[in-house]
Amino acid sequence: MASVDVHTLVSGRDDRPVVVLSNSLGSTHRMWDPQLADLEARFRVVRYDTRGHGASPVPAGPYRIDDLADDLVALLDRLGIERAHLVGLSLGGMTAMRVAARNPERVDRLALLCTATALSPASTWRDRAEVVRRRGSGAVAGAVVERWFTAPYRAAHPRVRAGCEAMVAATPAEGYAGCCEAIATLDLRDDLTSIVAPTLAIAGSRDPATPPAKLREIADGVKDGRLLVVPDAAHLANAQQPGIVTPALIEHLEQS
Repeated sequence: MASVDVHTLVSGRDDRPVVVLSNSLGSTHRMWDPQLADLEARFRVVRYDTRGHGASPVPAGPYRIDDLADDLVALLDRLGIERAHLVGLSLGGMTAMRVAARNPERVDRLALLCTATALSPASTWRDRAEVVRRRGSGAVAGAVVERWFTAPYRAAHPRVRAGCEAMVAATPAEGYAGCCEAIATLDLRDDLTSIVAPTLAIAGSRDPATPPAKLREIADGVKDGRLLVVPDAAHLANAQQPGIVTPALIEHLEQS
């Protein structure tokens, strides 16, 4: 499948290194809002909507992780960026891992949040794709957001919960389903030994989707990896605990 020109936003400092932020399944570039101001003060920040999400094109699925990686490399080419830091959460982290393994010359430092090299069983993701194609992304929005945040956080922040459910529900059904199918066929375990970029793996201590053991596997498998477990955080650790995640990202990225 040919790469697509994903919807892209560039902000921050033109005189500083580039940080590319890659979003999770069912979200848009807005998922990085908690980190944006702090990153813009220190970096040239590139945010984008993964294919099939937000304002990006929605080609017919199924997609593969290589398709998402091709889109990211094409984005770098389009902007004339030879090398960048990559930061990705969940599906965005999977995309970043594939780029870092396949195109190591394009990646300076890597930050992988709440992600995994593989998520089984594949049938779970194919079944979800089928449901979304039949009923729309809204059919899974409530269950998805329950895994994004811990129960106490959801109860204390009803507007955040409602906003995230609306974001998931607004995801084009074919785009959401196509990305589910990319996850169904995902296996990045052999990619880890090819990742030479210094890597920070960030896990939410209470993440039911990608628990800390998944991030430990990544940190141990790459050439230069480090694990940070964020307390009282579920799958969207960057949103639930920005006071921990944002400084950790900045410290890691500024070491280049």
